[in-house]
Amino acid sequence: MSLLVGIDVGGTFTDFVAYDHDSGRMEAWKVLSVPTDPVVGILNGLNAHPAGKTAIEHIRLGTTVATNAILERKGATVAYVTTKGFKDVIFVQRGNRRFHYDMSWVKPKPLAKRRHCFELDERIDAHGAVLKDLDEAEVARLAEAIAADPSIEAVAICLLFSYINPDHEIRVKQLLGEKLPGMPISISYEVLPKWKEYERASTTLADAYLKPVVSRQMRAMRARLNEDGVKAPTVVIKSNGGQMTLDGAADSPVHLVVSGPTGGVLASCQVAKATGIDHMVTIDIGGTSTDVSTIIDGSERLTTGFEIEWGVPVQIPIIDIRTIGAGGGSIAWIDKGGMLRVGPQSAGANPGPASYGRGELPTVTDANLMLGRIDPNNFLGGKMTLDRARAERAIASVAEPLGYTVMECALSIVRIANSNMVAALRSVLIEAGLDPRDFTLSAFGGAGPVHVGELMIEMGIPRGIVPNNPGQFSASGFIMSQARVDRQRTTQLTSYRFDRDKAADVLRSLVDEAIQQLRDQGFDDDVKLTKQLEMRYLGQNYELELQVSDEMFERSEHEDALWAAFHDAHKSRFGFSTPGEIIEIVNFKVTAIADSPIPELPRIEKASAPPQARRHRLVTFTEGEIDVPVYDRDDLRAGHAVKGPLLVEESASVTVICPGQNLSVDDYGHLLIENAAQQENN
Repeated sequence: MSLLVGIDVGGTFTDFVAYDHDSGRMEAWKVLSVPTDPVVGILNGLNAHPAGKTAIEHIRLGTTVATNAILERKGATVAYVTTKGFKDVIFVQRGNRRFHYDMSWVKPKPLAKRRHCFELDERIDAHGAVLKDLDEAEVARLAEAIAADPSIEAVAICLLFSYINPDHEIRVKQLLGEKLPGMPISISYEVLPKWKEYERASTTLADAYLKPVVSRQMRAMRARLNEDGVKAPTVVIKSNGGQMTLDGAADSPVHLVVSGPTGGVLASCQVAKATGIDHMVTIDIGGTSTDVSTIIDGSERLTTGFEIEWGVPVQIPIIDIRTIGAGGGSIAWIDKGGMLRVGPQSAGANPGPASYGRGELPTVTDANLMLGRIDPNNFLGGKMTLDRARAERAIASVAEPLGYTVMECALSIVRIANSNMVAALRSVLIEAGLDPRDFTLSAFGGAGPVHVGELMIEMGIPRGIVPNNPGQFSASGFIMSQARVDRQRTTQLTSYRFDRDKAADVLRSLVDEAIQQLRDQGFDDDVKLTKQLEMRYLGQNYELELQVSDEMFERSEHEDALWAAFHDAHKSRFGFSTPGEIIEIVNFKVTAIADSPIPELPRIEKASAPPQARRHRLVTFTEGEIDVPVYDRDDLRAGHAVKGPLLVEESASVTVICPGQNLSVDDYGHLLIENAAQQENN
């Protein structure tokens, strides 16, 4: 037995999926997380596998260590170094406001304090020419000032126009490294060599802010895995869906800011390809949060628009995932106006929902239990018994002040939670100009299948899919990941005076950097490269991304094809183009992926007889209380089809099919849901 194990460390549970290379089988399980020490949960789960730790060949881990450090502001104290006259850039930020008419609104604080900001009297101009040389004696004095402050744990360096000419930044890093041995140092040319001073500075600060925290965690994790006898090579999943070694994560921690949620999107891409679904919207509902994303034409969408808080950007490439504080552990409460609210506060893993036996506050999980959607005696496959009486008391604590019965309040809690989730779905579909009717809703996470039917109805999404092992689906995505590096650089060129040699040189250097980063992390497999340009008409504020080949920079006729391709892309996106207008290239981008085998989705047996319900249960829907059949997912076979309402139970979740919806099972065992009206129209 040779196992590839994916691990997703969540706020409530730590999920595991093991793929056996020899048999092609997948196994999934989960254990409670230990928020104060996530490695304990990892070790507990690895020790729970019957094959033993020696069978584990590789581990791929999604971690929230960087996410939590950023969101909770528990990173390092950073010294910020920049060109003279520019240290206030990170405090001025942008001139826009989140709330235009709220005079009490205060800008979020950057990741460095002003007393820890330093300036160097050097200058490079917008063309990369040195206007004022770097004074190495001044850098030595800077090192002394940083060393004199014991609170400083890392250094971020962001000099003016270093994305064009990085010589000064690189030299400052070398000198500070000599004077401050062991001090983590981040420079903008390595982190984000792109224009827009504030975004570049903010991203570099985030990298330095995370370095001491992440490096400690990565070193401690490797040491504790070794102590426990787990010698398997371990990689961490990046925010772009790629993977990097533990040492690589310690060197470039900013790439982990959205590590955990990427797994479900990666796995959904594989499901979409296997099932022939072009457009998919994913929703991952866990204990503390809901993550949503879109898959267009079988591929995930990337963005550089991530913000720690409003107005504090981190512009590394990440899978475009939106997160809200809504999950099974979201707490129901009454606001000052006497209105029932749900979340964003969560009961987490400790104390957890009231029905877990430790908490007192009502949660969405408690409400679903009261509505009959969750079986208290079959939670986690019977490994955990829920306390229904405790859940009832918790919900009664908010029901009575509102004049509701417990069941009315439970239904209201679920409907409010659904409304919050619908808002998240709207943000990635309707606000992006996408029609929900063109999409299939992929629902996973422990609570995703519980809510999928109602979310389809409220959003007008005609089809849904609950993949195999939905409660551990993100972990299964990690075993389908590949090593990936995204490199980008601002180099401004125009169609009026285009320098083909310079463009080719920039792309070549980005390719070399990307391949070298993969090799440094031990990934020597065949590398697939894609190259993109971010382009716009001169004077526009936003760019279009266009994939290019090396041939476009070889001869003038190929160059003409480049400009024609941009005109076509602009017309396709915006409905018009302007032939003859000057086109500006702003950013060059290269993606390098180490092409390694991805486990194939296993198929299941064909149905030979109609499915048989194991039992019936009273379940409350908006239509009222209905006696519904309950199926065991292990009993379902490819080709089975049944009409709702019904429940499908499995070890880590339960799928709720609403009245007016139909369920079928595909060749891979995925549960396919369609509104009955949609099927009639088809």
